[in-house]
Amino acid sequence: MTYFDLSDPDFDVTSPEVHAARDESWYVETNWGWAILRHAEVSAVLRDRRFRQGNARWPAQNGIHSGLFSDWWQETLLSLEGDDHARVRRLLMPAFRNKTIAAMRPRFQALANELVDGFAARGEVELISEFAEPYAARIICVLLGLPEDDWHQVGRWADDLGASFSIDVGNQVPRIEAALTGLFEYVEQVVADRRAHPRDDLVTTLVQASDDGDRLTGHELGVALVFLAFAGMETTRNQIGLAVQTLLKHPDQWRLLGERPDLGANAVEEVMRVNPTVTWVTREALEDVGLNGLLIPQGGIVQTLSHSAGTDPSAMPDPSFDITQQRPPHHGFGAGVHHCLGHFVARTDMAVALPLLARRMPDAAPDGPGEWLPVSGNTGAVSFPIRFTPSS
Repeated sequence: MTYFDLSDPDFDVTSPEVHAARDESWYVETNWGWAILRHAEVSAVLRDRRFRQGNARWPAQNGIHSGLFSDWWQETLLSLEGDDHARVRRLLMPAFRNKTIAAMRPRFQALANELVDGFAARGEVELISEFAEPYAARIICVLLGLPEDDWHQVGRWADDLGASFSIDVGNQVPRIEAALTGLFEYVEQVVADRRAHPRDDLVTTLVQASDDGDRLTGHELGVALVFLAFAGMETTRNQIGLAVQTLLKHPDQWRLLGERPDLGANAVEEVMRVNPTVTWVTREALEDVGLNGLLIPQGGIVQTLSHSAGTDPSAMPDPSFDITQQRPPHHGFGAGVHHCLGHFVARTDMAVALPLLARRMPDAAPDGPGEWLPVSGNTGAVSFPIRFTPSS
């Protein structure tokens, strides 16, 4: 039977090898449990309460059993379960209401235009450092109510914390823990300021949010804000690079998106279906679970492969890339009780950015291969140079 080594930096979860395995079976064995390949089974497992979020064991699986990173990881929303997870998620929800985020859309639009103005006349851009990273980091600053001038430092910390999801995480602990220390100290100062001087921003909302008198403790708030700052910036930056990569491989779709910005929201769903930054979502069996003839013992790990499920021909007869089509839901934000809390922020800021980039760079093309993370774990571009006809 087919076997995948998910820790191999040369392994590509979007490869023909994965598609061929999906044709043969809905799962394969890997060095990190079973990988689930088809849309129906992925959807079912992510919503099955016999499984819990499997990320809690990630540090230990990589030989990290103690220390600042290990402790923080166990306390993030990704790792919490049951009543603890429900309580913290409930108290964080007020800051992520759709109406609150939708009201920020004009600010996102202005920011995207400002960044493009900075390179439009040159006819070339390094997309990640000149657009995706400052856009994602400054949006996090806007969302949290931080000074936008702090985006460079917040972005550096978030970038270093992004190594938490790397398949090389065991070698990255000093870098991760230095970033955690810096970001925790920064967040503590911001929280203290909002307690003394409330504002109309997310941090103030979370400081004041309560449910029947229950509030986040200072420590819980710090853990949550550090996670939000890093996860929101890292995933959006990576997904923008992957989205542009996908769209430029389909120039007709790129031009169409520039002409029809109303397709922005659908384009986000389509690129996340075929080229997600979160290439797998982990679950751990809480009891012995039988799935279509496969027995997963208590404590067994399954990895649901996002791209494989999103391009499964049994769920969509024509899985080719098309931003005008409506598809079954993708799994780029997970599903079930652990569905990404900040999904509407990411969907909104990317739905603004992608049509604008396509409109202002209609003939854009890659200017060399760029540098990319392994297409396994959390992936994306390290650098992605693009050329286009200069404009004012």
